Amino acid sequence: MKITALVENTSCSPVIGYEHGLSLYIETEKHKMLFDMGQSGIFAENAEKLGIDLSKADIAVLSHGHYDHGGGLTRFMEINDTAPIYLSRYAFEPHYNGTEKYIGLDTAVKGSERLRFTDEEYSLGDGMTLYACNERKRRFDFGAANLNTVRNGSFVPEDFRHEQYLLIEEKGRRVLFSACSHKGILNIVEWFRPDYLVGGFHFMKLDCSERLEAYAEQLDRYDTEYYTCHCTGEEQFAFMRKFTKRLHYLSAGQTIEI
Repeated sequence: MKITALVENTSCSPVIGYEHGLSLYIETEKHKMLFDMGQSGIFAENAEKLGIDLSKADIAVLSHGHYDHGGGLTRFMEINDTAPIYLSRYAFEPHYNGTEKYIGLDTAVKGSERLRFTDEEYSLGDGMTLYACNERKRRFDFGAANLNTVRNGSFVPEDFRHEQYLLIEEKGRRVLFSACSHKGILNIVEWFRPDYLVGGFHFMKLDCSERLEAYAEQLDRYDTEYYTCHCTGEEQFAFMRKFTKRLHYLSAGQTIEI
């Protein structure tokens, strides 16, 4: 399996653009897949520079309904007019940072026939499955981090029911993609126990303290290799690397093979 970061908060090269967001291009034995689209069209510009033809992708997945993962959705639909796009049925709910800053998706594309709305579990075939995990117990409470949604006309803290995770099982390996891990990275690793986990941990606002040290040590207890990025935070990543060598960083323009 080959995984290329098309966009991320950092870049491995001066010619590869970056932004606060995430987009991954995944190549399995049978499929070419786009996982998230960043917040703009930079993911598509980088794909062209890297020699990746997004029109050939046969599947697209949107991990959750935030602009920094789905802002490039329209751009992808312009490039690729065939691939179905799988996203949670809750993805178009209004999402806010606090109560003033809208961080949700552009609802203008909500009626597109390309969209395939998912619930708790959805099989994509060939060892690929989407999971929402809304019914699973969260042993570790990471809170809502001041992120809100609107229900019945009022702001309420996010429960992130619109977030889903992609598990790919291939050649005896289990690779999990968790773009922002809003439901708690420690919960997610405990639920799946994957061989590899690719995605952000949403630690970027945490101090490099004993709390973050404890999280790193907990992650190290699992037999999982982590390729993290985006909302983990560069400073937080460097701090956690002191306590687990299972942790690696994935920048825009980089490719890993599993």
